[in-house]
Amino acid sequence: MRFKEFFYFSKSDRSALLVLLAVGIFAFLMIYGIGRLNDKTDLVSEDSLNLRKTPISSREIPRKQGTQYYYADQERKVERFSFDPNTADSTRLLRLGLQSWQVRAIYHYRAKGGIFRKKTDFARLYGLTVKQYRELEPYIKISSDYLPAAEVYAEKNKKSPFHRDSVRYQEKLMPTERILLNRADTSQLKKVPGIGSYFARQVVSYRNRLGGFYSLDQLSEIDDFPMESIKYMILDAENIRKINLNTLTLNQLKRHPYINFYQAREICDYRRLKGSLRSLDDLRLLKDFPQEAIERLRPYVEF
Repeated sequence: MRFKEFFYFSKSDRSALLVLLAVGIFAFLMIYGIGRLNDKTDLVSEDSLNLRKTPISSREIPRKQGTQYYYADQERKVERFSFDPNTADSTRLLRLGLQSWQVRAIYHYRAKGGIFRKKTDFARLYGLTVKQYRELEPYIKISSDYLPAAEVYAEKNKKSPFHRDSVRYQEKLMPTERILLNRADTSQLKKVPGIGSYFARQVVSYRNRLGGFYSLDQLSEIDDFPMESIKYMILDAENIRKINLNTLTLNQLKRHPYINFYQAREICDYRRLKGSLRSLDDLRLLKDFPQEAIERLRPYVEF
């Protein structure tokens, strides 16, 4: 369009063209100005603060290459000194050349209760290379507080001289000596050859449940009891404690080693239906009482 032709347009058309031209020029200037501003934007203060806080092996310094940025690594001075991975803080760990994420892994492991008990435990640190471990291994010093107790005291015993235990062995009975089975306590029973603390407690416990032993052979009812030890015992059966089958409850009856739950229930049912028992012969009418069970119970029953 020639310049002269512009004046042939109506006044309103000329005004519209001028407005469009002004808008186009303004838009072009804005786009050009923003592009120039972005190209010249350097590292702002907030970025600088983040840069100083970043605990990585080399500081990240933004450099411009066209419109793209990349980071140039700067070598961090690595030190070597003794450290305990169970107590070392982040500053010391970073000075040793570990990366910040490796330090975080150590802190996380310790926070969950993990303990480095030996040097090789540190080799399991995530991301630790063989080269790093070989360089750090001579400087790892784990406190004895974190070592297995068995190893500490085993090493201590190697260094200390041997001392004879001052505790005397339990004296045993001579071949001609005897004890009373129904009166002996655990200390006396432990003097019997073949009987220690465990079997002494078992004998006393079973004797109390029975009410006393009426035969030395009853000791065989204790699991794994050394029957060769009975030759050191004398039976004193005159003080056996007896039970009354007509007065005891079901729970009291079944506590006796020779009466089980079903037998105790039959005794209670018999008393309820037929009255009191008059003798052990009445038990023969009950299906859960064979003759052998009745005879075994006889020394412990009264009416």
